[in-house]
Amino acid sequence: MKPQFAVWGPSHGLRTCRLLRRFGVLCAVLLVVAGCNATVLAGHPRSMRYDPERVGGLPVSDGASGQRPMSPPPTGSVENTDGGQIDRVVQLAVNDIEAFWKGQYPKVFGGPFRPVARLLSIDPSDPFSPSACGGSNEDIAFNAAYCRDDDSIDWDRSETGLLAAAYDYFGGAIAVVGAVAHEYGHAIQWRAGLPEIDVSLVREQQADCFAGAYLRWVAEGQSPRFTLSTGDGLNYLLAGVLALRDDLSTPDDLALSTNPHGTGLDRVGALQIGFEQGAERCAAINSEEIAKRRGSLPRMLFSSLSQNSDASIDEGTLSSLTEVLEQIFRPGQPPSLTTDSARCGDHPTKYAGYCPASNTVVVDLPALQAISTPASEKDSVLIQGDNTAISVVTSRYVLALQHEKGLTLDSPTAAMRTACLTGVAQREMARPISIASGQELTLGAGDLDEAIAGLLTNGVVASDVNGATLPAGFTRVSAFRSGLLSNADDCYRRF
Repeated sequence: MKPQFAVWGPSHGLRTCRLLRRFGVLCAVLLVVAGCNATVLAGHPRSMRYDPERVGGLPVSDGASGQRPMSPPPTGSVENTDGGQIDRVVQLAVNDIEAFWKGQYPKVFGGPFRPVARLLSIDPSDPFSPSACGGSNEDIAFNAAYCRDDDSIDWDRSETGLLAAAYDYFGGAIAVVGAVAHEYGHAIQWRAGLPEIDVSLVREQQADCFAGAYLRWVAEGQSPRFTLSTGDGLNYLLAGVLALRDDLSTPDDLALSTNPHGTGLDRVGALQIGFEQGAERCAAINSEEIAKRRGSLPRMLFSSLSQNSDASIDEGTLSSLTEVLEQIFRPGQPPSLTTDSARCGDHPTKYAGYCPASNTVVVDLPALQAISTPASEKDSVLIQGDNTAISVVTSRYVLALQHEKGLTLDSPTAAMRTACLTGVAQREMARPISIASGQELTLGAGDLDEAIAGLLTNGVVASDVNGATLPAGFTRVSAFRSGLLSNADDCYRRF
């Protein structure tokens, strides 16, 4: 009988994550760029979700994230522990997560909360190690899981394991805490008897969401054991979630997942729902809700078999992109495009920039080509491809639309509006658009994840005309998604 446990990431997708231990670059690219302090335009009231200075209603903070210096010692026991750092963090995380659910479970589901029965640390290379969930320890290698057969949380504690990689490259102890919170979310599902937990995508989205609800509690300062900043702390966590998205298939590698967790857009979105709206909202996630959250986006964007080959970013491709954007937005004064970076005066042109005086999008072609080269975690970057570059150029193009309307371009609100309008364009580009050049620039599976990775790393898509980026990656992604699921008029009304 196959062991009944749910893992933190899709097992086929974790092969590249094993290489994270050599990623010195990844930490550097996730640094937060500070935004400017210009005032918001009159007539655009701020909502909790779309306030550039807040994250889900909390102030943007760049303080420490991780274990509190004076946190209480861990309680309870871990079976087969080696007493090492990973086991200590997991044990403390479980204590903290149980403190959260002890208060939340009765409110959301009724009845008392019951902690998990067992914590099991595994060294997959040790032939004498106890079995995880009664099965082969190959199932737990480079992973963490909730096993409903014995109501346990099991994990690979080895130095080459998932939790060690998360600790080293996605924010330290708080990254391990986030992974454990996801697994504990599975325990909550079974205790509450939620419908559709036999549907893998629903089950995993709920667990991501429950983790987000707990992390909000930590970010609010209610945890006696851990802290989480809403700026760089959440950026690292979202990057970790994105790194564990479902793998894509290619004609040479038909990797059909039997345990889908969702695209990066799905997984980041589910965590954000929990962070913003709480555990009760997570319990309402089902197949219908996931489909609704994906909105009018073409279903091909969520199919593992619809991956497009990456386009070369050159002057021909950029010319075709401007044709496509003209078809989408129909501006009265379309901006011109140049690769001569000297044409923009004081405005930044790293990757790309917009020059209001000449109504020109200026592209740093070598830099743009560098971030468009197909790569993933195994190449020491989060994820990148042609849409990393295309989304950046699109964001500078939509600044021209705002300039045409006489809107302020140098404020956090302009950065939010820019990310939103870029999302609108990206949704439309997921459908074929006929242009004179005949070159097709249709987005496929994985392209949106490339854009989200860019939002978390370089942040240009959510920056104003001066390159001032929204300080919180969480907010950048929220603004981008708002455009994906709406239209340009909504972006102008919202921001």
